[in-house]
Amino acid sequence: MNRTLIAGLVLLGVAAAGVVLGLVLVAPSGSPPAPSSPAPPPTRPVPSAAPDAADTAAVNVLARAIVDAIAHHDSAAFGKLTCRPQSAEALAGLQRTWDAAGPVTATLTGPPEVRGESATAKVHVQAAGGTKDTPFPLHKENGRWCVPG
Repeated sequence: MNRTLIAGLVLLGVAAAGVVLGLVLVAPSGSPPAPSSPAPPPTRPVPSAAPDAADTAAVNVLARAIVDAIAHHDSAAFGKLTCRPQSAEALAGLQRTWDAAGPVTATLTGPPEVRGESATAKVHVQAAGGTKDTPFPLHKENGRWCVPG
């Protein structure tokens, strides 16, 4: 036989033996291998951390400022509480709406809910036309709490 053919057959035999050996080592056997170390305990959801005291205080101040602006029909004061500057037109429209509503009382329905850099203050407004509870979304932007929009 030709030396090249013999060398090829030898290499083919070596490759086939390697495949068989690899399958034997990788293929599952009758019983699973014993774990080398105990499995870690199941993880539990980590409860969210309590809001930062400074954030809670700042959100409370902002929520009271919203209530005061509504109760006093002070659209300029409300405009200072927003994250983005409000146009004169927008503030004038808000002022007309509040003036048309007549006297109102505004209160917080409870303490604002702080969740990271977001919060919600629920404001209860009572006027001659009825009552309304409005959730005000609040957001922390550049270290300052404000009303988005």
